Amino acid sequence: MAQQTSHPLMPRMDMGHADMDGPACKISMLWNWYTIDACFIHSSWQITTRGAFAATCIGIMLMVVLLEFLRCLAKEYDEWIVRDFRRRSALIKDQQRRLRQSSSGSTSTSTSTSTRGSCPGKIAATASVVESKGGYISTSKTTTLKFRASPLQQLIRAVIHAVMFGLGYLIMLLAMYYNGYVIISILIGALIGKFLCDWLTVQFEIHGGDEEEDVDAPGFTDEVPRQQGVEEATVCCG
Repeated sequence: MAQQTSHPLMPRMDMGHADMDGPACKISMLWNWYTIDACFIHSSWQITTRGAFAATCIGIMLMVVLLEFLRCLAKEYDEWIVRDFRRRSALIKDQQRRLRQSSSGSTSTSTSTSTRGSCPGKIAATASVVESKGGYISTSKTTTLKFRASPLQQLIRAVIHAVMFGLGYLIMLLAMYYNGYVIISILIGALIGKFLCDWLTVQFEIHGGDEEEDVDAPGFTDEVPRQQGVEEATVCCG
């Protein structure tokens, strides 16, 4: 019997596990353009028709788009939590300011009552100091506020992260089949996902000038931001 030998430079082919009646899976660890009989992830995911292969490529593109969407969603959700923290800190700061105003008001009233009939120069000096500082005595104390996400918010962040991790791992496994069509589908999905779900928007505040000068000036007007894309953008995940 003639013994079969393989060339040392010939790529090793893993035919996978297929049924005895059906064709074997085409799997290669080198760059390939397999379409029919190509298998991915599991032997049950075997391409039998060109339509099934096209559906596979479209599904892979949608997986990558979904991954980009989840990335943007996670970023937007974290920013929403931070905005909520800032709102709560502003309320706490306003409450502290009102308490200082009320305490300083009562202090100035008691001081003016106790010094009635004494030197009028001291009374005027005390009143001017209170008025110059906005009705309350300013202090240099700094209050540090530390917020933590609630258990529900942290659970939502963890679920989004887990789904992102799983999708990324599946996309990596699909890319490791070195199928040219699959890799092109991944790149197209990344392009579409970045274009739709991660639209760069920057907000600026422009101060200064009178209303008449703003209308007549050739700078930013109500129409210029619409033409230049500086208006409020509504991205797919915001």
